[in-house]
Amino acid sequence: MSQGLTPPGQHAGRPPGAEIEQEQPQRIYLVSYPKAIFMFPTLIAAFLAAIYMAIAKEPGRDTHVVSSLFIFIFTVNLVVFAFDFPRTTSLTLFFFLAAVVMALLLTFRFNDQILPFLSKLLNQFTPQANAAFYFAIAGAIGVVFLAVLINVQFDYWEVTPNELLHHHGVLSNLERYSSPNLKIDMEINDVFEYFLLRSGRLILHPSSEPRAIVLENVMNIKTKEAKLTKMLGALQVQVRGPSRPESPVAG
Repeated sequence: MSQGLTPPGQHAGRPPGAEIEQEQPQRIYLVSYPKAIFMFPTLIAAFLAAIYMAIAKEPGRDTHVVSSLFIFIFTVNLVVFAFDFPRTTSLTLFFFLAAVVMALLLTFRFNDQILPFLSKLLNQFTPQANAAFYFAIAGAIGVVFLAVLINVQFDYWEVTPNELLHHHGVLSNLERYSSPNLKIDMEINDVFEYFLLRSGRLILHPSSEPRAIVLENVMNIKTKEAKLTKMLGALQVQVRGPSRPESPVAG
């Protein structure tokens, strides 16, 4: 008796569609992070400045420049931390203006003949901090980040094909919601936050709950959306608010 041929992509002994079912994610974890995680550019700047100051033999013009750059990065980080930049053009314009201002200040400071009065005024601005100061700043932010990572271990959401589970508390308290007919809204309101950590907002609408569940600062939000859509099949995903980021920050 002749044997039948196995269709391409299908292993013998498995029912049709088994491979597709195995590729479907069985559970997806959603974590809402506080906005403090977006301070990591300042953490990196403080750590690099601390290393440079530890290597530098004595204070000089270069150490003043390092301090000025740290203050600049810290200020920019605070601005983007405090305000939303809904579109790529607004974020690009802000960084362009900030870079121009910083370049002009450095130019006037190191070239006394351009604007002597302004150069003299800028030369009086000589910020100085030792390596211990920068290590302390980096350590303080690092401790906050560590506390955040520990906290999210006790407060996260789990999505399965049948249930939406909220794990919270040290004793692992659990709240259950029905996931079928789950409606999800995805919002990317800040291009800078999306550029840094691919983060955004997820709004979950369980069919059994009158109020929506809002998860702020969910990392890799587009990947999470794709996995949720793949798991739940006919899930209706709506994108609200500003248009998706343009190609320079698209992941």
